[in-house]
Amino acid sequence: MRVVALEEHFSVPAAVKRIDPGAVARRGFKPRKAAPGRPNVMDLLPEIGEVRLKSMDEAGVTVQVLSAGGPGPDLVPGADGVAMAREVNDHLAAAIAKHPDRFAGFATLPLASPDACAAELRRCVKELGFLGALTNGTTDGRFLDHPSYDSLLAAAVELDVPIYIHPHLPPPSVHEAYYSGLPDGADRVLSTAGWGWHSEVAIQVLRMALAGTLDKHPKLKVIIGHMGEMLPVMLARIDETSALDIDHLKRPVSRAILDQVWITTSGIFSQPPFIAALQTFGIDRIMFSIDYPFAPNAKGRKFLNEVALSPADMAKLTHGNADALLKLKG
Repeated sequence: MRVVALEEHFSVPAAVKRIDPGAVARRGFKPRKAAPGRPNVMDLLPEIGEVRLKSMDEAGVTVQVLSAGGPGPDLVPGADGVAMAREVNDHLAAAIAKHPDRFAGFATLPLASPDACAAELRRCVKELGFLGALTNGTTDGRFLDHPSYDSLLAAAVELDVPIYIHPHLPPPSVHEAYYSGLPDGADRVLSTAGWGWHSEVAIQVLRMALAGTLDKHPKLKVIIGHMGEMLPVMLARIDETSALDIDHLKRPVSRAILDQVWITTSGIFSQPPFIAALQTFGIDRIMFSIDYPFAPNAKGRKFLNEVALSPADMAKLTHGNADALLKLKG
């Protein structure tokens, strides 16, 4: 069976090395510990070739849609950040060209320079053949509902490509308020993959609904990962609690999100979250992903083998929904 995974990552170390180390440290990046008996994730990230392809083949993954992990050009203001985004995107395009049947790409954007984002997205889609863009968290405290990103969202609608909203490390003030004072290591876990990443993306999406951004751009297509970043269990709750206080929107919050958001399974491989996502978003809005190399391809394969779906719905999960949304040719 054809399997498309679309939250899969790479890096360009030569570009990352040029970022101001102080900016990297202030944003909260720290060295990652390697899991015992497994390759170091940071060694796997830059490789877009035989090692990655072998792992994909062993897990039955047909296509990876690749996006750059941080730190990246969102930490670099001005012309240097714009140039870095272009360099990273050109690097990815060259890697895809070597294996066009196995790899596709999401654009990296110079989010520290909002006025330049739309032009780079257009270049990546029209000239490089990319399928959309992936953004990482907030940039200088700005969410995607900030007016400075309106031209980016309009460009995504014009090009009919999605924006994948991916988590980022919490800003220092948020980390201090919510995640400080814990034993060493526990703050990192709680602020990132254990909780904070997911709540941050959920807040991004909820802000886009509550600010009226989704109403302003009703054809905007958004993707989020990790089984919907906790939203499947909270949509009914926010509708109930907002009914008497919110009258500026054209649709209930849940309706706007269900109309415009797709979710992926990235990084979460247990059945209860999948069932919640299935019952809330429906099979037509869920797409398979793994989160390679931060999650191993073998875990994604094991999850797929355990999912109980009809053949038609399994086809939607593994490739049909992604092929339709991203206009991929099977």
